[in-house]
Amino acid sequence: MGFALSAMQLQSDAFDNVGKIPAKHTGEAENVSPSLSWKNSPDGTNGYAVICHDPDAPLISRGGSYGFVHWVLYNIPADVTHLEEATELFTQGVHDAGSTGYTGPMPPNGHGLHHYYFWVIALKDAPKLPAGLTLWQLLDAVEPYALGMNRLVGTYQRD
Repeated sequence: MGFALSAMQLQSDAFDNVGKIPAKHTGEAENVSPSLSWKNSPDGTNGYAVICHDPDAPLISRGGSYGFVHWVLYNIPADVTHLEEATELFTQGVHDAGSTGYTGPMPPNGHGLHHYYFWVIALKDAPKLPAGLTLWQLLDAVEPYALGMNRLVGTYQRD
């Protein structure tokens, strides 16, 4: 099944959809992941993955990808529907700064408003995946197991 939006809803206590991400969750301050929670997962969900991507970042990669990946998190069990702020639980992948875990927004000065897409992907019978996958490796691995997904968009800019 290809990826498609679903009735699942993703939210954060830190910011509203298309709202400003607090500095605490950016590279200019504490650089900790925001809390996230979701509901209305599709029937048959056996696990989740969470990603954060900035499509407004002025970067193009060799594989034809664009933007900047800020977070790759997976092997999240089906009974988990909330991630605490600054979570270090579950399996961390590699973000585009080259290390694992979350790295917050920090767009170039004067580049304008950036949009940060936090996605949750509901998975059916997903395999246990090793640590250190990139976003693109994760998507290749979970695409056959995707039941649904949805997003929460946060914004941030530096002047």
